[in-house]
Amino acid sequence: MLAHTFAFLLCLSLCGCTSISEYVHNGFKVGPNYKEPPAPVAQKWIDADDKRFSSALDDHEQWWQNFNDPTLDKLICDAYEQNLTLKEAGMRILQARATLGISIGELFPQTQQALGDYTRTVFSKNTTNAQFLANRYSTQFDFGFGISWELDFWGRFRRAVESADANLQASVYDYDDVLVTLLGDVATAYVNLRVAEKRIKYARKNVELQEKTVKILRARQKVKADTNVPLAQALGLLYQTEATIPELEITARVSANQLCILMGIPPEDLRYRLDKGWANIPKAPAPEKVAVGVPADLLRRRPDVRRAERQAAVQSALIGVAVSDLYPHFYINGDILRSASHFNTLFDPQSYSGVIGPSFQWDILNYGRHLNNIKFQDARFRELVFAYQQTVLNAEQDVETGLVTFLKGEERRKKQFDSVSAVEGAAQLVGKQFDAGAVNEATLILFLQNLVVQQDTLAIAEGETVLGLIQTYRALGGGWQIRENGCPAPQLEAPAPVVAPPVLPKLPPPAAEKRAMLGPPI
Repeated sequence: MLAHTFAFLLCLSLCGCTSISEYVHNGFKVGPNYKEPPAPVAQKWIDADDKRFSSALDDHEQWWQNFNDPTLDKLICDAYEQNLTLKEAGMRILQARATLGISIGELFPQTQQALGDYTRTVFSKNTTNAQFLANRYSTQFDFGFGISWELDFWGRFRRAVESADANLQASVYDYDDVLVTLLGDVATAYVNLRVAEKRIKYARKNVELQEKTVKILRARQKVKADTNVPLAQALGLLYQTEATIPELEITARVSANQLCILMGIPPEDLRYRLDKGWANIPKAPAPEKVAVGVPADLLRRRPDVRRAERQAAVQSALIGVAVSDLYPHFYINGDILRSASHFNTLFDPQSYSGVIGPSFQWDILNYGRHLNNIKFQDARFRELVFAYQQTVLNAEQDVETGLVTFLKGEERRKKQFDSVSAVEGAAQLVGKQFDAGAVNEATLILFLQNLVVQQDTLAIAEGETVLGLIQTYRALGGGWQIRENGCPAPQLEAPAPVVAPPVLPKLPPPAAEKRAMLGPPI
């Protein structure tokens, strides 16, 4: 027994790259034990000292509800339940779970076979020594069981289980990452659609206003026989404003089509679902209500970061599998067989035969191949470590970009709101002065043109603010928790049945409508 132990330890120390102490410390497994690699994490966000937002910890499980838009809530739930890309990711989890089961099965006897056959043999009389055959005909029944078990001396199969288990966890994080991306894409497409509708609304109201101006100029031209330059300018402005509407309608249709695909349905006219809140851009909460935590929170919350870390763990275990090829593989083989010429004697004690015994296989002439495989697996592991660290950096960049977009976008929205209010008031005053003959046509057209630009820019600024916050929530890794808690039922009234696309309502005056939609200046 001591000789066997000495030979075993000598083999371990001479033929492989794992020391005896490391082998014992690793739980009688060769290869390295995995340790989570370090991550390049900043101490705080760039805007951490900005008093407009909080550094408190918040997982943002249902961040889309912060916009207080029931239609968005309903779209989110529909996409979660129906999106096909998310279902694909779910199937990858089932595949990884089955692979883990296969790997666990390798810990037990790898070959377990029941054997059975029946043979009826006839020997030729015209062969050599045929005259010595007592009977040309023979019958044989065989029934038995065979087993072959490679013992996991070096932890080869246990390392494979570690790899498969880490891969299962990575597939779950991959599902969560797909889910986080899906929720962000739905919210982004919805906001883009609302921004396009808002810009269309502004454009149509300005078309009505400009058409009235053209009518007035035509009437004055007939009365005073003035030059048609102001009229041409007014018509040019009118046609330019009208030309923006089809382009914006394309943008709205593209966003609506994207929403349909995200919800797992063919493209359709979403006005049936969205008409109740037509052209209302979701309102972003105040920055101080947005808790962003600290950069280190991304390591536990962002699914893509956790997936990258688990992928490194998968590869680390494969190094141990490769190292095990340097050592001899030990087997226990056995066969139990019953053979008889008659079936009724097949289970007699005298019909029993069997063999059992240990064996080993050792690839003693393939060390170059095995060593290079170890180098390959190790290099692959290091590659995934760098990929994990890069994923952490990308996550921090995403958050910083979302934060600055949201914070600066909110500043821009406030200024643009004030600008539109001022331009609307000035345009109304100039319109009265024009009616009274105090200003000429060129001044009126200039103010009208400026109003179109300012209103359109306001709609873009509103959307940019909301999109910046959506990007922040997405970058913080929130939303995947609905996988565990389910999607909350949105507080949305059931729409009335319709048989045709609804007719758009008449639009209120620009100033009144805008103030009702945006509220007082902040």
